[in-house]
Amino acid sequence: MDENRAGYSLKAPDRQGSGSSLRLPGREPFPPLDEHLVEPEVTRDEIIGGRRIVAMPANPPHANQQLVLDQVLAAHLAPGYIGAVDLLTRHDVDSDFASDACVYKDGIDPETGTRYLEELAFEIVSEQNTGDVSEKALIMYRRGVRRILAIFVKGKKRVCEWSPESRSWRLLDSGSSIEAPCLLKPLPVAALLDAAVAANAVAEALIAQGNPVIQNLEATVRSEGKAEGLAEGRAEGSAAAILRVLAARGIAVSEVQRQEFLGCHDLDRLARWLDRAVMASSAEEVTSIS
Repeated sequence: MDENRAGYSLKAPDRQGSGSSLRLPGREPFPPLDEHLVEPEVTRDEIIGGRRIVAMPANPPHANQQLVLDQVLAAHLAPGYIGAVDLLTRHDVDSDFASDACVYKDGIDPETGTRYLEELAFEIVSEQNTGDVSEKALIMYRRGVRRILAIFVKGKKRVCEWSPESRSWRLLDSGSSIEAPCLLKPLPVAALLDAAVAANAVAEALIAQGNPVIQNLEATVRSEGKAEGLAEGRAEGSAAAILRVLAARGIAVSEVQRQEFLGCHDLDRLARWLDRAVMASSAEEVTSIS
């Protein structure tokens, strides 16, 4: 959801600690993921670095992008993983907030006794303060979220990935794909930028899943194609037989008449024409029978 704050630099604020460690030296362990500072589904509040933020309902650019993201992401989930929207997570002692969409492993983490931490997280950036989004990315990375991506929808739409080394957003090429163990197949970046590409990506992902509806459709097409092929073969055989009979009887056939025989796919009509070819005195007499 949009956060009701003005935007500024994409550069994240400086914080102490290494982005590669789940537990920073000299600090307490992270709190459980589901031990919240705010009340889920009761308040719109989130807490980022000790600051209370109100996550407001979205305007069309954000809301429209959310639908595209959710559809594409859901279709690309690898077996054993769950996709979620606005999943509230206790990321740190002073941080309790949700990403716009995320993917995490199904089941219970035996080390924590709670659900697994998100592996892939997406933020949609429209009206909210981009500094807050960068701070959220830094906090998520420190918690252990493997990859954090943002879709910026204002101006030229673009997809970026959080870089812990530079503590800033790295632009992803629109022709590239996002690869991760939690994804069934690489997710095209362009699918997050264009609704038509998104629809194609969803279809390809469903095929890769072995979706039963698509499998049944493919089987039906193959069956119908086989039946159509057999019927066409029989029609071609009957037309060739008519031409052979007429040729054996010395009856001339014009190119127009030849194409009429070969272009007919009505097996019953062809059978009647073949019967008549045995007795007809001209090709016209054969085709005069409907």
